[in-house]
Amino acid sequence: MRVAKNPQLQKVRYPGYLTAHVDSVVSIEYAHARRCNPSFDLSAPHTERSLSMSDAAQLGITVPAAWTRRHLLDLEGLNGDEILALLDVADQLKTATGGCRHKISVLAGKTCANLFFENSTRTRNSFSLAAKRLGADTVEFSSTGSSVAKGETFVDTAKTIEAMGVDWVVTRHRTPGTPHLLARELGCSVLNAGDGPHDHPTQGLLDMLTIRQHRGSIEGLTVALVGDIAHSRTARANLWGLSKLGAHVIVCGPPTLVSQRWAELGFEVAHDLDEILPRCDVLNLLRIQFERQAARPFPSVHEYANLYAMNVARMKRAKDNILIMAPGPINRGVEITPEVADGPHSVILEQVTNGIAVRMAALYLTANAGNHSIADDKAGTR
Repeated sequence: MRVAKNPQLQKVRYPGYLTAHVDSVVSIEYAHARRCNPSFDLSAPHTERSLSMSDAAQLGITVPAAWTRRHLLDLEGLNGDEILALLDVADQLKTATGGCRHKISVLAGKTCANLFFENSTRTRNSFSLAAKRLGADTVEFSSTGSSVAKGETFVDTAKTIEAMGVDWVVTRHRTPGTPHLLARELGCSVLNAGDGPHDHPTQGLLDMLTIRQHRGSIEGLTVALVGDIAHSRTARANLWGLSKLGAHVIVCGPPTLVSQRWAELGFEVAHDLDEILPRCDVLNLLRIQFERQAARPFPSVHEYANLYAMNVARMKRAKDNILIMAPGPINRGVEITPEVADGPHSVILEQVTNGIAVRMAALYLTANAGNHSIADDKAGTR
């Protein structure tokens, strides 16, 4: 991000910083670096240089002692302190980058490769922007037209990309467990951007970050996940993450999409949205994933919307301060009506912005995990 030449003072605010006077076309991150280090060469604005850990600390960015992992594969395997570490650093980076809009070169010289074998708009672009906001380069891979079409295996493709000198592989694949496989096969960090219906850790994190920013704490809140629980990796990420931070989680939807087996794991199971609605602090409305279903799980979309869509009438029966969330893409008129999606209780677009923040945190923490004196990683899962 560069600041256009302006005779007026350009005010760039960061915690503990003086207002920076930027009166020429100079990258914002170099102005901040100069505040930390007067010897930083501002005369060469095109020279990339990674800010030191002490520079980052002066920007309010820390590496919590609770975080020791080189990979981010799922939320099921993290403890509460590790999840809080990711959320705390996401908050710090969101502030340091001016709401995820400006660039700070804390990861300059590193490269992030996005290996996506499924369609994506939000997650793929969010990871790319997160890497660039921190000064890293990106490599974009698409399975269409790649050597995979010629018979190359998934692992060989990933190893080929790694051999080009990348520091992270961000992967999305329809098969559960693929990020865990790559973590065992590759020497770089692996981040899971969604593996089939199994898990989507950064989606769960951005949902929790959004809730925390509005409520201050997640502990004690009642959060309902409504919709296609059976096929949703977002549901699983939220279930593990929210429960570890002390929320009461309800899974709600048609019996064909919400198994009673979830109750065996300590979650409340409901099939009547109107019954649970008055108790909910947060509703997360999940898309019906027809592409993952072998058969239609209910008679019609109209019937589903009548029973489970969040509409104006249901909003009148909800708490005054309820948060309405959706991981996207949303199907207007199916799980949510336009009036609710665009209404004052909706935080759907905030979730998108927070997606950049948590992905910056994931990249930053996995890159700096080696700064702690910890036991060796085990079986590629740390």
